[in-house]
Amino acid sequence: MLPFLLRRTLGAVVILLLLSAFTFFVFFSVGDPALMACGKNCTADNVALIHKNLGLDQPVPVQYWHFLVGIFAGRDFTLGHCNAPCFGYSFATKQDVWSTMMDRLPLTASLAFGGVVAFLVIGVGAGLLAAWKRGSLLDKTVTSLSMILSSVQIYILGPVVLGIFVYSGIMAAPAYVNLTSDPIGWFMGLLIPWLVMATIFTAQYTRMARSTMIEQLQEEHVRTAKAKGMPARYVFLRYAWRGSLIPIVTILGVDLGSLFGGAMITEFTFQLAGLGRLAVDSVTTLDLPMVMGVMIFSAALILVFNIVVDAAYAFIDPRVRLS
Repeated sequence: MLPFLLRRTLGAVVILLLLSAFTFFVFFSVGDPALMACGKNCTADNVALIHKNLGLDQPVPVQYWHFLVGIFAGRDFTLGHCNAPCFGYSFATKQDVWSTMMDRLPLTASLAFGGVVAFLVIGVGAGLLAAWKRGSLLDKTVTSLSMILSSVQIYILGPVVLGIFVYSGIMAAPAYVNLTSDPIGWFMGLLIPWLVMATIFTAQYTRMARSTMIEQLQEEHVRTAKAKGMPARYVFLRYAWRGSLIPIVTILGVDLGSLFGGAMITEFTFQLAGLGRLAVDSVTTLDLPMVMGVMIFSAALILVFNIVVDAAYAFIDPRVRLS
């Protein structure tokens, strides 16, 4: 497995390099970054000074090289020394991009963690139960509800839930509280976003868990176990469900990377200041260093979770062999 993981890691590094290069050159081709950093009341002298301070007076390939070096070794700016990993300074706030992202990460990580736990428990559990009771009223009810919920979007369901529970005074408005200082406040502040986000994802995971479990129940090794007289529940839990987890884990790896990179719609719907909100605000204000930082960081998370998923295959299903 080690050679496989090394190849996947090397491939991820290459993908990140290509993505960062593409993003860097695209951003610097749409206009002069110095004008975006200068603001509205900008003079030619200010633009020239920004070019010098940010190293924009050098060729773009040289600027990109300095950008890569800064990520691994840090970089010096007129605003001060930027410690590694350095993605530069925000045009809008003049703050270190990496520090700003790390300040927003706990909220996004909390939102992602709680949402994943909710939609995995509810979605996968409902899908497996529907497969176990295939053809019954329960199966038809779960399948119908998943199809209905899959057509609902967060920006529609979110305001409805807020109107019912928050604006009526039943619950407090969603807000982020530090987990270590107030665990109960942390839980209650993110409960509504978790449930809304889980509702949307639950529909997808319910259908997937049901279809993969039904397929697994038709496999030869499962039918052989049944023919040997093993209890149906034992066969279901011991043989069938592990094989049904592979496609679920595959999709989960992508969803985890996306959620940790910033659940934009969820954060905007509930006015939460996480990485997703930071990305949208940075695009609105043409804050190129911040946009690049969030994009590269999100892409890295997606690649890392996909590598973890690939490594988990062999542990979930013994039939999978990674070489």
